[in-house]
Amino acid sequence: MSTSAPGRRRASARRWGSFPTTADVGIWATGPTDAALFEALGLGLFALITDRARVRPRMERAVSASGTDPSSLVVAYLTELLLLQQTEGFLAREIRARPVGDPPTAIVASVTGEPFDPARHTARTEVKAVTLHDLQVDFAAGRARVIVDI
Repeated sequence: MSTSAPGRRRASARRWGSFPTTADVGIWATGPTDAALFEALGLGLFALITDRARVRPRMERAVSASGTDPSSLVVAYLTELLLLQQTEGFLAREIRARPVGDPPTAIVASVTGEPFDPARHTARTEVKAVTLHDLQVDFAAGRARVIVDI
């Protein structure tokens, strides 16, 4: 697991957000380490789905993924998180990621949160799939962007 590559920008914290694309939406993320970047991508995905501030850290789920390269790993990881939401209704409050390899080609993550409760959680955007379209991941710079189908 790489925690800092030569020339890597030192960000003070992981960050994420979204951006519009034609008929879809994108997620951007930054993080000072590979783990923080993966965590920010996952939290950005769940921030599209619901207001994470209303999600309580009541349960924990394990998620793992692998890929032949960093891009396929990002898609596999986010797809596993999306499947957790789609099959169990599980929403993430926090994610702790442990990437494996340099650059990473596998990841194990602990996802803390709870199942969707319509009385407390708002349904924002239904994410249908994670795509490879225009995917950009730069571990050395600590940033990534991913387009998701909505």
